[in-house]
Amino acid sequence: MSAPSLAEGRAATPPPLGRSPWRTAAGRLRRDPAALIGLGIVLLFVLMALTAPLLTALNGHGPNEFHPEKIDKALAGAPKGALGGVDGDFWLGVEPGTGRDVFSRMVHGARISLLISVLATGVATVAGTALGLLAGFSGGRLDALISRVMDLVLSFPQLIFMIALVSVLPEGNRTLELIFVMGFFGWPYVGRIVRGQALVLRSREFVEAARAAGMTRARILFREVLPNLLAPILVYATLTVPINIGTEAALSFLGIGVRPPDSSWGQMMATAMTWYQVDPMFFVVPGVCLLLTVLAFTLLGDAFRDALDPRSATR
Repeated sequence: MSAPSLAEGRAATPPPLGRSPWRTAAGRLRRDPAALIGLGIVLLFVLMALTAPLLTALNGHGPNEFHPEKIDKALAGAPKGALGGVDGDFWLGVEPGTGRDVFSRMVHGARISLLISVLATGVATVAGTALGLLAGFSGGRLDALISRVMDLVLSFPQLIFMIALVSVLPEGNRTLELIFVMGFFGWPYVGRIVRGQALVLRSREFVEAARAAGMTRARILFREVLPNLLAPILVYATLTVPINIGTEAALSFLGIGVRPPDSSWGQMMATAMTWYQVDPMFFVVPGVCLLLTVLAFTLLGDAFRDALDPRSATR
């Protein structure tokens, strides 16, 4: 699971005269069908996650309500009816063995999966941006120290060490633990990108002019350098969310991620593995959700990259 690589020090094509680069990029995104499709799917899942309690109230079944009448105990708990028990009351059927409503668990799983992946991306992006700026702009021993720490963290096989680290952490808020563990292993990627850009920008004329005007180092970093790095940081973050969605699903699938009674798509797929021949619907629902969400964020991230640097689309 590698983070997306971006060319360091690449300058975007100048926007038309009188238009800001961000307005130009927004215009390109509006004309990109892949970007609109990706954005639409992302907004659908985000809305579903935000309104999960309302959706389950409309459905009439909570995510942890058991419905033994919907399963056949003579068949080891297989759902009654076609397609895993799909009917007017249970829109996507029921969970084998327990009879819990699949739709309710799916929408609450969207909340957990998106929350962990987006916040883990935020932790990695903020930490990587801060340390990358500090390393690239300061240079010298501080740059060497931060760069070696980046190399050290990048040398770990991520998934294996995430499994080991999460397994030895004390029992607590597993959602927060996953956010910080995934963020810890993700920050060096954006750190390298930001460091490379900062090395280029620190010798530019506008930075030299800011120094000559007596601006402090912190003011130069946050007022002059950071705004010029927002585009690659945004592209990195958008392309990293689907990686973290897959990572969270993998950890939950292996049984060390989200703990019951909370639901996540990876946890649902792990449970479905023993039932896929009897009730394939229970496997299909979280699998399709994962596929669509990862695809949508990937399309959106690629569209952001091409809109902010049109030359990348022709490479």
